Amino acid sequence: MMPCEIAVKSLIPAMRAQVAKELTRTHKMKQDEVASLLGISQTAISKYISNVRGQAFKIDQTEKIQEMLSDIALEVATERISGPRLTLRFCQVCKTARQNGLMCELCKRYDPTVNVRTCHVCEVSAASC
Repeated sequence: MMPCEIAVKSLIPAMRAQVAKELTRTHKMKQDEVASLLGISQTAISKYISNVRGQAFKIDQTEKIQEMLSDIALEVATERISGPRLTLRFCQVCKTARQNGLMCELCKRYDPTVNVRTCHVCEVSAASC
């Protein structure tokens, strides 16, 4: 499985969950408003907030990524960014996670034959994104 496929299944939901939680808790936005801005359903937001979805990757334990996601939440709350601009911001977070080896264990879970010490796919591919 390619790193982007793994990111779609694990990293991106974790990023959305963190942003959704911050928007509803810190910025006091309603779930339907957050859903509209993030381009997903209100049901998805509810599942993110209640930790039913977006928990395969423990994104909140990584300070740099946490800061980036807090910045995204602030931009969404204050500037109401969405669409392509929001997508680019999420891509930056994904790129940072991959370059810093944060997805290595996920890749290993999906493909036990991957040697995370010698694999440099994410470093190389993230650099060219």
